[in-house]
Amino acid sequence: MTRKSKDIYFAEIADLVSSRSTCLRNQVGAVIVKDSQILSTGYNGAPKKIPHCEDIGCLREDLGVKPGERHELCRGLHAEQNAIIQAAFHGVSVSNAKIYCTTRPCSICTKMLINAGIHEIIYIEEYEDELAAQLVKEAGLSLRRVEVPRKYGRNSK
Repeated sequence: MTRKSKDIYFAEIADLVSSRSTCLRNQVGAVIVKDSQILSTGYNGAPKKIPHCEDIGCLREDLGVKPGERHELCRGLHAEQNAIIQAAFHGVSVSNAKIYCTTRPCSICTKMLINAGIHEIIYIEEYEDELAAQLVKEAGLSLRRVEVPRKYGRNSK
């Protein structure tokens, strides 16, 4: 049996983390890693003590909002945002860490990752966002895609 690479290992963990998502449109997971140690995880969903979309429905679906547009019209946080927030909540620095995501981060999450000090983004699935791509380039972040079959998350509608 061949040992998995660290990229595959952490990307698969991000996929497993996505199984906790309460989003009706796309389950996303993220894992922040430094020196081969997991610092934090996150999945997309509503903030603590707020009803989840799986319980009350999706505002974006009700309004016919297309994927990638009008992020503010969502009660949930993105997986990358939750991973950063969880690290901060527990007093863990993510400076000079990597993030493994099931989906390439949007421009909002990319800006947060840059300011949090993340230096590399490794993702499984594409997400087209021209601004995010430009920000990654301008900030000098490393960006790589890994081939991992998704077992847990749903694809975006």
